[in-house]
Amino acid sequence: MYNINEWDHVFKLDPNKTITDRDLQAVCTSGTDAIIIGGTDGVTFENVTDLQERVQRYDLPCVLEVSDIEAIAPGFDKYFIPLVLNSQYKRWMLDVQHQAVKEYGDLIDWDDMVTEGYCVLNPEAKVFKKTDCTLPDKQDVQAYAQMAEHVFRLPVFYMEYSGMYGDPERVKEIASELKHTKLVYGGGIRSREQAQEMSVYADVIVVGNVIYDNLEVALQTVEAVKSTKMKDGGPS
Repeated sequence: MYNINEWDHVFKLDPNKTITDRDLQAVCTSGTDAIIIGGTDGVTFENVTDLQERVQRYDLPCVLEVSDIEAIAPGFDKYFIPLVLNSQYKRWMLDVQHQAVKEYGDLIDWDDMVTEGYCVLNPEAKVFKKTDCTLPDKQDVQAYAQMAEHVFRLPVFYMEYSGMYGDPERVKEIASELKHTKLVYGGGIRSREQAQEMSVYADVIVVGNVIYDNLEVALQTVEAVKSTKMKDGGPS
């Protein structure tokens, strides 16, 4: 129903944070390509399904990024499954996913699954600490990107800075490595200029925290990304 290859900009909403109906309407009617529901802590079945119900009043894809097996809910348009490539433990790349499939495999519509090769690049981020990551250097990130595309053949490689604005040159370098795997960038975007800068290189820009801190700026990132993509020759 929804083709992620046509997406340029998505908003990520945290079910553990509060957003008013008015602000949610502004987000969902902004022209963004999709809404991702996901977070690191405080994610429950109840707050996920509550936010899901509110988002699904609007005509755009609603995606669950699975971070807790107990918070998996039916009825989403897509399910993003992170494999944390720079975690020190295979638990975050294989074991939790195995457990989810073991429990829900008979119910899964595999066409709705999108597997993300996650590379977490902010050592202060909650997700970095929760998933026991090590901070990769330039060569590490390049190798993870190559593994995502050529070894695992993942549809998505996600450079996750989670609260910190990343290095555009590093994003540019990784973009040059990927031909079939989509490059997603998320983290620290707090201005239209930053959204434009990263959208030159990444296929998809994820905007999250600024929604709760400065909604007006968050909404401006949609047009910023869309206009940049059109200058570059249209949707990626």
